[in-house]
Amino acid sequence: MNHPTQHLVIMGVAGSGKTTTATLLSEHLGWIAAEADEFHPAANIDKMTSGIPLTDDDRWPWLGAITGWMSTQARNGRCTIITCSALKRSYREILAQADGQVHFVHLHGDTELLAERMQSRRGHFMPASLLPSQLSALEPLAADEPGITVDILRTPAQITAEILDQLLLDNA
Repeated sequence: MNHPTQHLVIMGVAGSGKTTTATLLSEHLGWIAAEADEFHPAANIDKMTSGIPLTDDDRWPWLGAITGWMSTQARNGRCTIITCSALKRSYREILAQADGQVHFVHLHGDTELLAERMQSRRGHFMPASLLPSQLSALEPLAADEPGITVDILRTPAQITAEILDQLLLDNA
């Protein structure tokens, strides 16, 4: 491998298209992908299913588990793509501690579009009622954080192409 192990954290509030984008990037790049939701303990999922927002104390072990997974993959020479809301800078600082290079891709969109997407999806434990709490907790990527912000108002293919182009990953 000619480049260091890299991780893409596809971040944003619920309904921003993290899973779709991660899937397309994984197919294009051949990198292993995972959903941060898979790392939540049952208690967190129970809270969210009940419409109760998670606290920072709920999130610290979850973020640590994700960071550990990325580091394990890096030690095995695998680049990763993970979907994770990563709403606060403090959360991203934990994720950025993973072995390898971590880049954040913030999928950003209009509140009405996000709510519409959340209401139309099926089989997800996150109710649309939690969108306002996610939006109020969101701290957009700062200029000194490694990553990019991408508007979700285009097709998934266009969004994926923009990410690959901006992060110079087409030849990775």
